[in-house]
Amino acid sequence: MNAPQPPDDTAPTEVARSTIADVARVAGVSKATVSRFLNHRDKLLSAEIAARVEAAIASLGYSPSPMAQALKRGRSRLIGLVVADITNPFSVAVLRGAEKACQQAGYLVMLFNLGNQSEREREGIEALASYQVEGFILNTLGADPTAAGEVARHGKPAVLVDRRPPGMKADFVSLDNADAVRQAAGHLLANGWREMLYVTEPIKGVSSRVEREAAFRAFIAEQGRAAGGQTLEAGEGDDAALVQALKDWRKRAGRKPVAVIASNAVVTLRVASAVAQLGWQFGTDLGFVGFDDTDWAPLIGPGLSTIAQPTDDLGHVAASCLLERLQGRQLPARQILLPGKLVVRGSSQRAA
Repeated sequence: MNAPQPPDDTAPTEVARSTIADVARVAGVSKATVSRFLNHRDKLLSAEIAARVEAAIASLGYSPSPMAQALKRGRSRLIGLVVADITNPFSVAVLRGAEKACQQAGYLVMLFNLGNQSEREREGIEALASYQVEGFILNTLGADPTAAGEVARHGKPAVLVDRRPPGMKADFVSLDNADAVRQAAGHLLANGWREMLYVTEPIKGVSSRVEREAAFRAFIAEQGRAAGGQTLEAGEGDDAALVQALKDWRKRAGRKPVAVIASNAVVTLRVASAVAQLGWQFGTDLGFVGFDDTDWAPLIGPGLSTIAQPTDDLGHVAASCLLERLQGRQLPARQILLPGKLVVRGSSQRAA
């Protein structure tokens, strides 16, 4: 039987964090006196008392909580950012733009990821509000009608990016979706791709998806017999259905060259996977333009033509709008639409 082991004096022990009460006790003053010193109001203190407080802080290694200090001044210097899906390259890029603008203005960004679950929009706003954020940047699905009421309940300014929750009057910053769709479809048609399939995630009332699909239908209607088009809603996990839809679409088109417009980078990856399964080649068997110019777009096939969204500018403009509100500017709700840029690569080269 092993003898009991003596305590290990070298084992790390958890050190309790010093408090303002500890500083007051060591310095022999009140907590209010310590608070005056920490808030740079030491002119109200004698030199001897200020020195005692400073010595106590140094001996205890006391560090005041930045959040507590900010809240005492009535400012947290925090911005709440709610994003629909952090795995979407668009959301990440917008976040970077917003974060840079906020940091330059002395604010920090707190992130809440919805994971594409629209029912969590209100939860996300409530969670960030509990941290006393000063305002919100919302890149949500925009499908939760209670989100507007939740923002209003907290009395904080908000700016919407890309999607508009129903009933919310706030500054709105977005890609010019109608113009972007016309750029993509017009480029394909000019290069001889006569039949187009617009592939999107399930629309479900999401404003940006509604706008892009409506713009596509309007473009096709304007062309008369010069072009044909159809929309396919492809949900996550519907890979086999997407493969079959592409086969059927190409068969119905007969000898007419067919092309796909993908509504975002997530859909682009699904289309690329389906094309690989079919053994087709972009730019030969299928024309293609997708929304979002990712780092990997030039690496697939002959390179994927894309509509590059001004993501950094979207985030920066959204943050700037919010900062104006926080500075007290009283303005009517604004709509700011930024243009996309067509990036041409081999996938949309002239049809044979």
